[in-house]
Amino acid sequence: MTGRRHSSSSRPFHPARPSRPSRSARTAAITSVAALAAGAAVLAGCGELSGVARTAKDPIVVMTMAPEGTKATNMPGMPAMAQAYARWINNRGGIGGRELKVIRCNDRNESVGAGRCARRAVTENVVAVVGSYSQHGRSFMPQLEASGIPYIGGYGISDEEFNSPLSYPVNGGVATLLAGNGRQLARSCDQVSLVRPDTIAGDQMPSLINAGLEQGDRQSAHDVRAPEDATDYTPQAERALARAGADPARYGTAEYAATSGGACVTAALGDRTDSFFDSFRRIQEDKDKVTIASVLGSVQQSLVTRTGGKSSPLEGAYVTGWYPAASDPRWAPMRQVVNQHAFGDNRIDPADPGVQTTWIAYTVLRAAVESLDGGEVTAKSVRRVLDSGLGKAGVDTGGLTPRLSWRYEDMLAVGGFPRITNARVTYQVVRDGRLVPVGRDSVDVAKTLEGRVD
Repeated sequence: MTGRRHSSSSRPFHPARPSRPSRSARTAAITSVAALAAGAAVLAGCGELSGVARTAKDPIVVMTMAPEGTKATNMPGMPAMAQAYARWINNRGGIGGRELKVIRCNDRNESVGAGRCARRAVTENVVAVVGSYSQHGRSFMPQLEASGIPYIGGYGISDEEFNSPLSYPVNGGVATLLAGNGRQLARSCDQVSLVRPDTIAGDQMPSLINAGLEQGDRQSAHDVRAPEDATDYTPQAERALARAGADPARYGTAEYAATSGGACVTAALGDRTDSFFDSFRRIQEDKDKVTIASVLGSVQQSLVTRTGGKSSPLEGAYVTGWYPAASDPRWAPMRQVVNQHAFGDNRIDPADPGVQTTWIAYTVLRAAVESLDGGEVTAKSVRRVLDSGLGKAGVDTGGLTPRLSWRYEDMLAVGGFPRITNARVTYQVVRDGRLVPVGRDSVDVAKTLEGRVD
C-alpha cells in the first residue's frame, strides 16, 4: 500500500470518524449500487461493456487463436506471427503510441477449446480477436457477439466468419478457394474427384467446387469423404481415381493411355493432404496420367520442398490461393518483420497462407486503431470504424488484397456467405519444385459464388 509522504514537521491527517448512517440511508445506497450493477450487466449483454475499462495508456489487448499440437490441422505459425508483429510494432512505438499485447489461445481443434478461448477473450477485455483459425465458429462466435468483440481476419474455415456482423474477413475463405479451384480445373479436366474432410466444414466443399466446374461447362465433382486425422488414405485414393475415370488396375495399358487424359483429383485435407498424396503416389504407377490439384493451406511450398522438390509427387499440381505467390515482392514488409523479430522461429513460414492472413489481419487492426486518431480504443470503437469502411477509403494492404471495406454496400450477394467482400483468388502451379503464379492477375470468383446451388 502506498500513501502520501509527509515532512517531519507535519502531522499526518486522520479524518474524523463518520457518524453511522441511518437504516434508510443504507438501504438507499445498497439499492443504488444494485441498480448500477444491473445496468452494467445489461450493457455487457448488449456488447457495449465487457471486463474492466482500460485507460488511454493501457496496452491494446487482442487475441489470436489457432490449433496447435493436435492430430488434425495445426496452425502454430498464426499466433507466432501475431507475436512477431507485436514485437515489431512495439519497437516502433506501438499503435497510436500504445503498446500492442497479443494473447495466444490454442483451441485444440475442439468446440470446447474454441469456446474456452472466446471466454478468455471476454475475461481479458480484448478489443478484437485477430488473425485466427478455428473450425468451430458455432462455439466461439456467439460469445464474441454477446460481448461485442470483433473477429478480424479469420482464416475463413467456418461459416460463422461469413455470417456474423462482428466478423471482418480479409479473404473469401474456403468458399472462394474451392470455387476458384473448380474454375481452374475446368480448363483441363473432364472428370474431377474432390477428396475432402468428413466434417461439417467439409460438407460445404462439393457445392463450391461444382460452382466453378459448372461455369466451365464441366460435370460436378465426385465427392470422396476422408477422415480428418488418418495416417493412410489408400482407400480414398483408390475411390478418387476410380470416380475420376482412372482405374488403377488398368495403369500401363494402351487402352488406359488413350482414355485418361481428362482425369483430375483435387484434395483439401489441411495438414493431412501430404498423407493423402503419399497414399495416392503409391497406388499410381504413372503420375502423368492424372492431374492433381489442391488449395493453398493444404499444399504450400514447404510441403513441395519436403516431399522432394522437383521429384515431389506434387510436381505439376494446380493450386488455388487467396494472395499473390510467396515470391511476390509485395510480401517484402512481412518477410522483413519475420527476419528481424521472429528470432528464427521455425513455426513461421512466410509462404503459409495462415501466416499471411495473420499479417493482413493485423494490418487491418493497425489501420482501424490509427484512424481513431488517439481516441478511445475499445471493441466498440474498432467495430464502428470498420463498419464505416475507414471513411469509405477501406484498408490498404499493400496490394496483397483489394482495399478492404465492410460497409453494407461492399458485401457480395453470395448466399450463405454474406460477409464476403474479397472474392479474388490466384492460380499457381508446382513447376520445377516451386509454386509459381499462373498469370499476373488475380481472378474474381464473385459471380461464380453468386450462381452456386447447394
